Amino acid sequence: MKPGLQFRLNQQLTLTPQLQQAIRLLQLSQLELEAELRQIAESNPLLEFSDDNPENAESDDHEVVEPLPAGTSSTSTSSNDSVDDSEAPDWSDGDGAGEDPIDFSGGSSSSRNGSSSDEDGFEPQSAAPETLQEHLLWQLNLTHMSPRDRAIAEVLIDALNADGYLTESMESLLAALPADIKASAAELEHVRRLLQRFDPTGIASLDLRDCLRVQLEQFDPDTPHRDLALRIVDSELELLARNDIARLARKLRASEDDTAAAAVLIRSLDPRPGAALDVTPVEYVAPDVYARKDGGRWRVSLNPDCQPRLGLNQHYCGLIAQARGTDASWMRGQLQEARWLIKSLESRAETLLKVAEAIVRRQSAFLDYGPEAMHPLVLREVAEEVGMHESTISRVTTRKYIHTPRGTFELKHFFSSGVSTEDGGSASATAIQAMLRKLVDAEDPRKPLSDQAIAEELHRKGIQVARRTVAKYREAMRIPSSSERQRAG
Repeated sequence: MKPGLQFRLNQQLTLTPQLQQAIRLLQLSQLELEAELRQIAESNPLLEFSDDNPENAESDDHEVVEPLPAGTSSTSTSSNDSVDDSEAPDWSDGDGAGEDPIDFSGGSSSSRNGSSSDEDGFEPQSAAPETLQEHLLWQLNLTHMSPRDRAIAEVLIDALNADGYLTESMESLLAALPADIKASAAELEHVRRLLQRFDPTGIASLDLRDCLRVQLEQFDPDTPHRDLALRIVDSELELLARNDIARLARKLRASEDDTAAAAVLIRSLDPRPGAALDVTPVEYVAPDVYARKDGGRWRVSLNPDCQPRLGLNQHYCGLIAQARGTDASWMRGQLQEARWLIKSLESRAETLLKVAEAIVRRQSAFLDYGPEAMHPLVLREVAEEVGMHESTISRVTTRKYIHTPRGTFELKHFFSSGVSTEDGGSASATAIQAMLRKLVDAEDPRKPLSDQAIAEELHRKGIQVARRTVAKYREAMRIPSSSERQRAG
């Protein structure tokens, strides 16, 4: 073949490093953003966090009926260099970037000034919570036991799940013992029985029946209805779960009053003894946005305490004109990156506010009347309203929270699919679930509504929903079936 030249034209979308960073900042949660910016500021001397709160600085409320501009005024902090900001993300219609510290706050900055520290200047620290295994090993160290039994106990404690049960097979537990210990199943069972009397009682049980029996055995033998409760646990837990007291009494040949009293005693026990020492940390959420009603209209504002106050270091900006050679080039590059980052943060705040305004505008009925008034809403609708891509809306609503008079919700909470109504409209899945809950709460406990009856009731309200859809929503809300609700009532 003869060599030749060919020309081809094609289009390719390339994300610059700056735009990639902007997208990353947009999808970060509040805490992740703070950590990310701290890390960036450590490597760029032109950036600094400002702890000074300008006087009379207030967070602008935005009326969702006629949204106000979300931009922040910008002023140049250095005239030494001209920096090209053309690559900054254009997610919203805000004005140019500012290099003054980004400050949306109007409150005290005491938390940033360190006023939360104690008198000695140290940050308050909380001790790490004690795990279930640590709690049991502490008791094991205080228990008189042979080294052999202690080694077996340590293996059993290590094998407990979060609820305090042993779910591994006897063979697996025996195989986990130290190589120098050849124990039998009987020895393992003996040590397990000892552990069951540790605190919390019932730990290291094999199943629910085993767990409840151990706890009942710890009661004084003269405890009223203890023996009857043991009989129920041994053979009739299924009837107890269905709350069929009459049949339970007949099978045990006991009075219904005594059977009911024994059932109450059993329900006072802890079916998950290990859960009391669950060390899963409780997550606290600080809202990124506030929604409040003012003058009959819903207004939205950013949470000032959640907006990073990042600005340019004026001292280093002043040194750029004096720098020469590679130092000058490096500092100009750092200045450009700093200015671009500040603009990206402003764009992030403007985007978050604009999207929150659109959501509140669409879901104002929910804020006024509750879950039953929630409208169907999908990402595309908000994206079209604010002039952004659906992927941007997805990023900005993930792990971002809004505080309303009805509670604090993730922005994604306001999106739900729709179900057709008789008038040609649609109702959101959230609203239907709220109606379902209301119907169940108001039903006659002796004659609970079936899924079909609930579907028919929703039809009368103009909502076309199938019985299987009702069943799916009911199960998702953890509402028992009508037969189970009848027994429980």
